[in-house]
Amino acid sequence: MKIGIIGAGLIGGTLARRWTKLGHEVSIANSRGPETLRDLEKETGAKAVTVEEAAKAGEVVVVTIPEKAVPHLPKGLFANVPKDVVVIDTGNYYPVRDGSIPELEAGTLESEWVSKLLGRPVIKAFNNIYHASLGEKGVPRGTPGRIALPVAGDPPEHRAKVLELVEELGFDGIDAGGLAESWRQQPGTPVYTRDFDAPGVKKALAEAERSRLPEYRKKADDSLRAFFASQK
Repeated sequence: MKIGIIGAGLIGGTLARRWTKLGHEVSIANSRGPETLRDLEKETGAKAVTVEEAAKAGEVVVVTIPEKAVPHLPKGLFANVPKDVVVIDTGNYYPVRDGSIPELEAGTLESEWVSKLLGRPVIKAFNNIYHASLGEKGVPRGTPGRIALPVAGDPPEHRAKVLELVEELGFDGIDAGGLAESWRQQPGTPVYTRDFDAPGVKKALAEAERSRLPEYRKKADDSLRAFFASQK
């Protein structure tokens, strides 16, 4: 499969490494240009390209950048990309990193906001797992305790394709419903970064309470703030 990745950070780089090893043709871009990705290109075999080229690279395009960077993507980035191309959003909103985004603070779901800015339906996936787990903990189907990942978004056929990719990476894919349900896997929710198996993910998604989203966000933001402080 041909896959484009916009963003070469921890999740983007990990997906590039995993997917190239699985035989996929990966094109990857960042905001600084292809010349800054030559080491990753050499290491993985993924092709370093521009953001515009990554958006047109194949059947699936992953947008994996900080929330604050989404409004700064090129205008009309997906305007001429075929409608059957699946767009995956891995992003999470952390005010300590992204600054205040009024629409999200007012209650708009993170991936609904991203979808509106991109002008395309998106599938929410790979946002609730640490990059180390994504890179190292995939195991064959049927392995006891296999980590499961929720996948939410519309249309259903796009969600199904992402569920297949999750399975191929060595995780149980959990159909978490349409994009309106994606709040259940936002930062700080019960399923966030817990590496649950399939029953655990389903239970955690069910236990999430929408009225507690500000509390969940603060919890995740405080954790990230503490991490930043520890690095100083």
